[in-house]
Amino acid sequence: MPACRWRGGLFRLHQIEGPVTVLRFRAKITRTVRILMIAPEPFFEPRGTPFSEFHRIRALTALGHQVDLVTYPLGEDVSLPGLRVFRSMKPPFLRRVKVGPSLAKIPLDALLTLSVLRRALSCRYDAVHSHEEAGLIGATLALLLRIPHLYDMHSSLPQQLSNFSFSRSRSMKRLFLAIERFMIRRSRVVVVICPALQETVLAIEPHAHTVVIENAPGSTGDRATPAEAAAVRCAHGLAADTPLVVYTGTFEAYQGLDMLFGAMASVVGVRPDARLVLAGGQPDQIEQARAQARASGVEAATVFAGERPAAQIPAYLLAADVLVSPRSRGTNTPLKIYQYLRSGRPIVATRLVTHTQVLSDETAILADPTPSAFGSGILTALDDRHRAAVVARHARELAETKYSEKAYLERTRDAYAALFAPRSTVAGIEDLA
Repeated sequence: MPACRWRGGLFRLHQIEGPVTVLRFRAKITRTVRILMIAPEPFFEPRGTPFSEFHRIRALTALGHQVDLVTYPLGEDVSLPGLRVFRSMKPPFLRRVKVGPSLAKIPLDALLTLSVLRRALSCRYDAVHSHEEAGLIGATLALLLRIPHLYDMHSSLPQQLSNFSFSRSRSMKRLFLAIERFMIRRSRVVVVICPALQETVLAIEPHAHTVVIENAPGSTGDRATPAEAAAVRCAHGLAADTPLVVYTGTFEAYQGLDMLFGAMASVVGVRPDARLVLAGGQPDQIEQARAQARASGVEAATVFAGERPAAQIPAYLLAADVLVSPRSRGTNTPLKIYQYLRSGRPIVATRLVTHTQVLSDETAILADPTPSAFGSGILTALDDRHRAAVVARHARELAETKYSEKAYLERTRDAYAALFAPRSTVAGIEDLA
């Protein structure tokens, strides 16, 4: 078996993204770690978990490590120094994989397993790093190879069944819970993306070593110019003074878009010039959402921009007067929230744990998850300019401190320090921010 190791040492400079944002720091690396990473998603696609995987890889390579990523045969190619991508075979007639649990994942994960085994037999790795349900593959492989395993937990598998309305079967839920329990207990470190997931892990295994790394790395890619924001409005036929409410993200049922359309009905009743722009959604989902908007009487006030490239999203955020996150189910913090925080625009979000573990009344306008309450929140953001400006300023301050790029890198480094620490010295790392 060929050795695939690199020397480590002290390093000083890493350019994270673009020619401007350069972080200078010193980190003692006794060796460069060779990581076999498993991602059971289309990589790359502009949606939650692939975004999280991209930023995790970017941080690991910035810290000097080498990542071999084994992923699905779908998605855009990504080039990063220190990253090699290996794609599994593609099942016939399969063109896309929807977000969440699906039958299409069964053959995909089976072929992914074969590709992972092929990589494990061709190269010597220091650690296995698995995302989502691939933790089952990764934890088992790490046991066989006698190397540490890190489980990157983006969501709770049993909770996915209800969030995505995939199955109400008690047997299926018990199976998913058993898989989740195995992945947690057979991992040296469990990375979670929010405090609610940390609670889920510790309820299963109180002695689990958890590290909270929110999906929040900032970069120059989060910035847009006023000209780019003006171009967004122009592209959708919106005047510069049109009150604009913007939503970005997927169109899954748990995102609460039906409630958002109901809320906009009360908004346009008071502010008939207000418009809602939604950046996201697959064509079939957009048609369904358009029907919901029509039923709520706001189709004429709604613009469906479709799925936009990640590079365009900051311009949509800057073009907005109000940013909304109407999520109605689940406990994970939406990835969009961290971009919203940095945008300088007021956020209106549902007063649920999915948001309140990050947002507060100081950094957002929080509203009950009902059309009338959420509509009132949007109107407050549009009409009370002083309050809107205050929460937007506090939100940006929060992003620049607790959710900065530097904090993200430090937590990633902490996770890998724990992964290779002697087991007797490993203790739970608290959220230091």
